[in-house]
Amino acid sequence: MKIGIVGAGGIVNVCLAALDKIDEITVSAICVLEQERQVAEELAEKYSIPTIYTDYNDFLADSNIDAVYVGIINSLHYLFTKQALEANKNVICEKPFTSLASESEELASLAVEKRLYLFEAITLLHFRNYRYILDKIKKLGDIKLVQCNFSQFSSRYPQYKEGNVLPAFSPELSGGALYDLNVYNIHFVMGLFGTPDNVHYLANRGHNGIDTSGVCTLQYPEFIASCAAAKDSTSPNFAIIQGEKGYIKVEGATNFCPSVSFVCGEQSETYDEANPENHMVEEFQSFARMFREQNLEQCYRHLNHSVSVMNVIEQARLSAGIVFSCDTNA
Repeated sequence: MKIGIVGAGGIVNVCLAALDKIDEITVSAICVLEQERQVAEELAEKYSIPTIYTDYNDFLADSNIDAVYVGIINSLHYLFTKQALEANKNVICEKPFTSLASESEELASLAVEKRLYLFEAITLLHFRNYRYILDKIKKLGDIKLVQCNFSQFSSRYPQYKEGNVLPAFSPELSGGALYDLNVYNIHFVMGLFGTPDNVHYLANRGHNGIDTSGVCTLQYPEFIASCAAAKDSTSPNFAIIQGEKGYIKVEGATNFCPSVSFVCGEQSETYDEANPENHMVEEFQSFARMFREQNLEQCYRHLNHSVSVMNVIEQARLSAGIVFSCDTNA
């Protein structure tokens, strides 16, 4: 699988470090803004990337690229992914998949129509630790309560408070705690239980209306899931699934899904097969396997899940009165 990288930010650095550990994936090119060329040159030298582009159309015309990894600001995910699909490239798009639910539905339809692979890069769905939870959850009996907390104080928050609004806190660029952090919690819950009946989001909103932290409740017929996330404060991160017969606890944030404790009656065990070096390795191994095996069916199951999550996240955002610039253009 030959991948072309779009972007040069922090997530791209983690991505390239992960890809460097996977023999069946090679990085053919990187595309950046002209002002990021020096950073791209450093990455190209470090990871032996043969070609650097500053024009996206030229990049998409490269026949040595099987799939495009979109690792740029949230508000551009839809446009860059759509252009790549229209150029008949498979796409791996960073989270959140899009800004609007309608955008994710459009991209999914386009991928299916063209028989292309389209993945949202949600790490946890591909972890062995998450598969362990899926296997054990049926032993808990009736589920009664789910709690997730992913809180990570942002180094950009002090600047935001002073009026310097960077992308992570920009409603124009589809930022905020819900789309940046809580998206993992919601993927975690919906990957286990499907789409909730009702969604509501209570948010702490900053001076420009963006959510700096908040709690999203997902109501199911027999239980409620509470998903908390914060960029303005910190907390121990965890996920707990409580059933009538026992509980499962993730000892850390859902995007890493580290050590999992299973307690049910007299039985108690701990499972941890997480990759301690790079949490993105397993998802790219999964993408490469589906591509190698031409397993579009599994790809589209993941894609349908991502579309469902985007619908729920948009409902949550709008319930809190958080408006993105793209809402007025839809």
